Amino acid sequence: MNKIYFQGTFGAYSHLAAKSIDPKAEIIPCKTFDECFSKASKDSSSKIIIPESNRITGNIGIEYLIFKYRLNIYSEYFQKIEHNLLAIPGAKISEIKNVYSHSQALSQCSNFIKSNNFIEHVRADTAGSAEMVSKNNDKGDAAIASTLSAETYGLEVIKRNIENEKGNLTRFLIMGKNILQPEYGNKKYITSFLFKLKSKPAALYQSLGGFAINGVNLTKLQSYPEKNSFDSYFFLCDLDGHIDDHKVQKSLEELGLHCEDFHVLGVFEADKIREK
Repeated sequence: MNKIYFQGTFGAYSHLAAKSIDPKAEIIPCKTFDECFSKASKDSSSKIIIPESNRITGNIGIEYLIFKYRLNIYSEYFQKIEHNLLAIPGAKISEIKNVYSHSQALSQCSNFIKSNNFIEHVRADTAGSAEMVSKNNDKGDAAIASTLSAETYGLEVIKRNIENEKGNLTRFLIMGKNILQPEYGNKKYITSFLFKLKSKPAALYQSLGGFAINGVNLTKLQSYPEKNSFDSYFFLCDLDGHIDDHKVQKSLEELGLHCEDFHVLGVFEADKIREK
């Protein structure tokens, strides 16, 4: 049986995404993102599912772990995020005073929270908040989490879809130790890689020229300081195309001339939701 590690507790959005990707897999929770990466780096038969960014609130903040472990990216998956107010069975919305959840979930439901004058309490994750509310068994407490969390911890969905903006998505990356990539064909692909530039003036400007000349579209370019440094940066980048495409190869060759570190993280099919 395939193993998929995720950060959080059962009922988390990562758990929901893992079930959607491989319903037959053994899905195993980890306390931290670092633990997920560490386990996958030691066990080539396992995968991890990691939230990378959210359409509304931006990056999740796991880039340093991508740089540290350099696991291969097998695919991307976009999970629709629908937040719900969960409380113990029989509780009424008028009785709820305190609401618990992850900081991003609280932010994404701020209008609903303010309109009901709830007191916000930041917790490590959404499902963990649901578990805590269930254990406390207090009608004055509620959690913002998924319907899977309600099922998992025996809570009642008091109000569905309380997020400020409908159609919110979180992009997940499915990663592992083994190197796998699809053969180049007539599909839309993404090549993901990281690089660190040689220290010289205008290095970034010069390094990106090859993409413009070859007509290769960069969909993501983000810089992050190396550990314990604010004068040395690495970059995470996604481009439209397969690494076996001649234009992509020429672009990456040009980039490589300016790099002291370069690593391909993965080549994978673009999620069809990108076409919408």
